[in-house]
Amino acid sequence: MEKIVIVGAGGFGREVKMLIDQINQIENKYEFLGYYDDGVVKGTRVNYNEILGSIADLANIDYKVNVVVAIGSPDVKRKIVEKLINPHLSFPTLIHPSVIIGNEFVSIGKGCIICAGNVITCNITIKDFVILNLHCTVGHDTMIHSFASFMPSVNISGEVIIHEEVYVGTGAKIINQLEIGFQTIVGAGAVVSKSLPEKCTAVGIPAKPIKFH
Repeated sequence: MEKIVIVGAGGFGREVKMLIDQINQIENKYEFLGYYDDGVVKGTRVNYNEILGSIADLANIDYKVNVVVAIGSPDVKRKIVEKLINPHLSFPTLIHPSVIIGNEFVSIGKGCIICAGNVITCNITIKDFVILNLHCTVGHDTMIHSFASFMPSVNISGEVIIHEEVYVGTGAKIINQLEIGFQTIVGAGAVVSKSLPEKCTAVGIPAKPIKFH
C-alpha cells in the first residue's frame, strides 16, 4: 500500500479522508498516516487520526509519501504546494469510484481531488491541483487551469475556459462558450452568462462583477 497524508484537517480534509477510504473499498491502495496542518497542535487527533505536524515538517520529510492538499482556497492551496518542494513527496489525483469520466480525450493533471457524483464528459483538460467537490458536471471541450476550486453542484457547460486560481461557489452555473479570468470568484448560486474578467468577484443571476481585487 502507498502511504498518504492530507494537508488540512478541516471539514474538507475530513471529507477527503472519506474519499480515500472509499477508494480503498474498491482497491486497497492507500495507507492513511494522518494530517498536516499549521493551525492544529501536533499530536492532536481528528476523528481518531493524528495531526503529524506543520507544513514545514512535511516539506522536510525523509521518506516517500503521497500528499493531498485539501484546501479550498486557490491562493492558499498554491502557496502550500510551492512550499512542498521535496523529491520524497508525490501528489496523486484522487477520483471517487462513482465519478463518470468519458473515454475520449480527457486529461487530468496531478494533485486533483474529484469527489463523488461528478460527471466529466469528453475533450476536457483539467490541469494540476483542481478541486471538483460533490456532484459537479464538466461539459465537452472545457479547459480548467491549475488551482481552480469548484464547490458542490457546480455545472460547467461545454467549451468553457477557466483560468488559474478561479473559485466557484456552491450551485453556480456557467453557460457554454465563456471564459472566466485568473483569480476570479463566482458566488454561490450565480449564473454566469457572459465571460468574466480576471480578479473580480461576480454574483447574481446573471452574474456581474461587484468588486475587483
